[in-house]
Amino acid sequence: MRHSHCGREEHGNPFFHAMRHGGFFGGRPEGGPRGRGERRRMFDAGELRLVLLKLIEQQPRHGYDLIREIETLSGGAYAPSPGVVYPTLTLLLDMGLSEEQASEGPRKLMGITEAGRQHLSERADEVEVAMARLTALARLSERTDAAPVRRAMHNLRTALQDRLSQEGATRETQLEVARILDEAAGKIERL
Repeated sequence: MRHSHCGREEHGNPFFHAMRHGGFFGGRPEGGPRGRGERRRMFDAGELRLVLLKLIEQQPRHGYDLIREIETLSGGAYAPSPGVVYPTLTLLLDMGLSEEQASEGPRKLMGITEAGRQHLSERADEVEVAMARLTALARLSERTDAAPVRRAMHNLRTALQDRLSQEGATRETQLEVARILDEAAGKIERL
């Protein structure tokens, strides 16, 4: 989708892309940016398997701990859903790459096996690339902390809904709102 008021694609800017596709304003970007009806994942299944295994190698962890650690490593910008993490942990068990360890409470503590260490060693380059992606996302998140922008966008959305849903909102009102929004967009582009 293009912004017709500026006449150029903005897809090269990661902040703009995140704003347009739900990364900052659409809630938590659990599956990464979305666009045109498709939901892209931060990692493919093999990459997530390697990331989880690498984190388990560092120390035995529960599934929820793994989700939190990935969120921490990404600077809060990405957290895989339990619906992706827990089946992957089951797969790691089935593959003999991890094993359950004794733990207190109902949560399963996962540790790495010797076969898991070997698997990571054989795929060290892939592990490095996947972990670097989390680090890069954390740096991007740090540079583009959009909390004030999210607040302002929420305020704008509320004001638009309130004003345009009132009885008596005329065509002239709609055109004036559009003019104000176009003017604001132009000012933001010139920043």
